[in-house]
Amino acid sequence: MESRMSTPMLPPAPPEAPKLNSRFWPWFARCLLRLSGWKLIGQLPNEPKLIIIGAPHSSYWDGYYGLLMKIGLGVDINIMIKREVLDGPLGLILRPIGMIPINRSAALNVVDQMVQRFRDKDRMWLGITPEGTRKKVKNWKSGFLRIAHDANVPIQTLFLDYPSKTFTFGPVVRATDDPDADMVRIRALFTPYRGKHRDAN
Repeated sequence: MESRMSTPMLPPAPPEAPKLNSRFWPWFARCLLRLSGWKLIGQLPNEPKLIIIGAPHSSYWDGYYGLLMKIGLGVDINIMIKREVLDGPLGLILRPIGMIPINRSAALNVVDQMVQRFRDKDRMWLGITPEGTRKKVKNWKSGFLRIAHDANVPIQTLFLDYPSKTFTFGPVVRATDDPDADMVRIRALFTPYRGKHRDAN
């Protein structure tokens, strides 16, 4: 029987995924994840362009474990952050691990900026928390659907579950011309999962 240490803790990155240009940071992130007891279930799709939506988001710890997961996978998953943060000293640390600047004063809104970025890139994965806040909300932000539709990019669902300490890759879905129906269909997928302080719905 294989030892616990020999069992892969994270699935391999698919060939088409954008890769992190580092060996040390993925190794270091996997070590921290192993100590924390968190694991990832499922396989990533072999797509050069992808939006990953993760929920429920109810704690700062979600960002910590999510960041470890994305770095541990060795995949360059972009996360949106205010441009002012990256222009400061933190930018030296955050840019190499996939944080991308959002210019809120630009002529293009955030959705249009992301659509344009997808069009300009051969490979790009973008991570989004559709709730938009750690508090319980009635309605999710629809920006991820608009980006996916206008950029013609698939959406990978990612379920957080604190009781089992798991991140689970769910089905890949496509945005249609009916965003309201899409939102109902996608949110229903998250119903069984619970965050640190609440569920997703």
